[in-house]
Amino acid sequence: MGIHTYFQSLNDLERIIRCPGKFKFEEHSVSAHSWKVVQYAKTLADIEESNGVAVDWKKLYEITSSHDYGEIFIGDIKTPVKHYSLELRGMLQKVEEGMVAHFIDENIPEELKSIFRRQLREGKDDSVEGLILEMADKLDQVYEAFAELRRGNTEKEFVIMYREALIKIKNIKLHCVDYFLQHILPDLVEESSNCPVDIKKITQEALDF
Repeated sequence: MGIHTYFQSLNDLERIIRCPGKFKFEEHSVSAHSWKVVQYAKTLADIEESNGVAVDWKKLYEITSSHDYGEIFIGDIKTPVKHYSLELRGMLQKVEEGMVAHFIDENIPEELKSIFRRQLREGKDDSVEGLILEMADKLDQVYEAFAELRRGNTEKEFVIMYREALIKIKNIKLHCVDYFLQHILPDLVEESSNCPVDIKKITQEALDF
């Protein structure tokens, strides 16, 4: 019981594989994904600050490092499934949040409960930090899908993942999104010249959507 239970539960994130049920050249765990999201978010936040935007770094680190903790209880639901409808997405989120809340109530000492509720909450919202989390999360989806497509993975789900992540990113109102679209995405597309899948075409379709 107590904090030991929480620390021990983090091992489970290493065993939950993203995009389950599909052939992948390289498996990615939820734990590895969370680490990368933190790294992306640091740079994205620096870009925001360089444009005069105030960033709450403590909040940013809390929500980016813990944003997928709830998947310990429900696993990683396939992207097309969990986004099939707003109603379904809302139901899944409600279940996840409920199980996290129950875990906190059952295992975390009373004096730390409010801290854990804050840290393990759904961090994606309209705040600067919440939007950076959304951007970083989708950015990792872009890179995971791109890596598979570049190596010739014919699973169409990775084309969908790549396209939908780009569509989501381009609609996020942040300076770092503009920076990504102008300075980072072109480098990514350039690396796909020998890719079996026409990344350039898919990218342009997403940006024009």
